Amino acid sequence: MSRRARERKARIVEEALRLLKEYEVIGVADLHKIESRMLQDLRKKLRGKMVFKVIKNTLMRRAMEKLDMPNIKEFFNAIKGQNIFIFYNGNPFELAMTLSKNKVKVFAKPGDIATEEIVIPAGNTGLSPGPILSQLASLGVRTRIESGSIWVAKDTVVARPGDVISRDLAEVLSRLGMRVAEMGLEIKAVYDHGRVIPREELQIDVEAYREELMKAYSDAFRVAVEAAYPTPETLPMILSKAYLNARKVALEAAYPTPETLSELLSLAQMKAQTLQRLVEEHISS
Repeated sequence: MSRRARERKARIVEEALRLLKEYEVIGVADLHKIESRMLQDLRKKLRGKMVFKVIKNTLMRRAMEKLDMPNIKEFFNAIKGQNIFIFYNGNPFELAMTLSKNKVKVFAKPGDIATEEIVIPAGNTGLSPGPILSQLASLGVRTRIESGSIWVAKDTVVARPGDVISRDLAEVLSRLGMRVAEMGLEIKAVYDHGRVIPREELQIDVEAYREELMKAYSDAFRVAVEAAYPTPETLPMILSKAYLNARKVALEAAYPTPETLSELLSLAQMKAQTLQRLVEEHISS
């Protein structure tokens, strides 16, 4: 190894040491098939929140060993391959969700799977007539030539979620400037204060958790109200329930109060009218 190479590696290790001291959480994402433009866009979007560094595993391991960090072997067993390291201060699950949400739109490639419905909109494509006409026709897209350009006659669905993107479709979408595929960093694992959290434990279904929490809150609220357990949330319902129950008992007992008197009189009148009707029917019979 040349002296220059050794010096370069030493600088990388020193930079890794600085970042390890400054940040509490280390995320590791798969760098395989990640385009440099996408990585640049992601760095811009998340600047100030986290730091992205492409570092060889061997050099990162050397830096972590210098700091005598625990569970290094387990960590590197979980992140084999080409990686990008993400340095972050905060919750490791928040890091994983941030990466999942911040995907970049890119041109689809043949073999990609459509994640949403793809629609080629009606209007001027800005493209000159040529072989693309037959490609559009094969996708079921009706066209016409106007003023030397290809026009799409109406909005046309060319793929639905789960469909495989064909070569013709990928080329047409690229020619039309339509970025319909998503590319992002796929997290492999997170190192959090010596704890190694693998990918499968970082994938949280936020909506499912929200529904579970809402159900737990609803159940707890119902139990607290039934048990007349006073809290700022349950007290209005408990008082309302107590009032209704007291009113019901007062009406059943014919106990006059300012709140029940009008209803008691109304009930008495109804009973009197019913009794009168029954007496008249008996006399007439």
